[in-house]
Amino acid sequence: MPAGFSAPGPRRLQERGGPVKPGRMDTATRTDSTIETYDRVADDFLRRRARTLDEKRWLDRMVGVAPSHAGRRRLLDLGCGTGLPIAAYLSERGLRITGVDAAPRMIALFQANLPHATAHHADMRSLALGEPFDAILAWDSYFHLTPDEQRKMFPIFRRHAAPGAALMFTTGPEAGEVWGDAAGEAVYHASLDPGEYRDLLARNQFKLLDFTPEDPACGDHSVWLARFTG
Repeated sequence: MPAGFSAPGPRRLQERGGPVKPGRMDTATRTDSTIETYDRVADDFLRRRARTLDEKRWLDRMVGVAPSHAGRRRLLDLGCGTGLPIAAYLSERGLRITGVDAAPRMIALFQANLPHATAHHADMRSLALGEPFDAILAWDSYFHLTPDEQRKMFPIFRRHAAPGAALMFTTGPEAGEVWGDAAGEAVYHASLDPGEYRDLLARNQFKLLDFTPEDPACGDHSVWLARFTG
């Protein structure tokens, strides 16, 4: 495990079902193997996923930042997983949900759980939907990308952002890579240095509104919230 990560403990990344556990690093299997893992464990993941919504305060902040489009905010949920509980909560708040996930079983469960939402079986790394959104969310999904893939996501965020759109995503508190756990199987996580995220946001016309590393009120998630100014 490289410098910058010590898990378990106060400095750690978080995966979609809970805190990351330390594991071996294997540069040959990263993002793609993690997608395959989530596809394989999707049903078990859904059973294990807590229905408590520790994320509510941040989700409400994102909605408060997002502009309203014809009376209804449009949300792009990148790495939407099964849609429970986050997308379901945002749908209840009146947002029009578009979910994107690269794992076929995850997106199938998302469609079953949110039948009125739009669902795309697609990889966020090459996403080109050709439409803007008032809020873009990558909660516990973006950090499964390699550092270089994370850098390349910012133009994709920008191309899908409506004027004034909110962007919210989670990372680790500092730069590094680690293998963690999802439903008992290994998944990859990475994070850039916070200073680099700030630079990427600015260069892609996003104004940083808040960065809270390891928020104790939100399961130690490190959360970024920004507004598109382009």
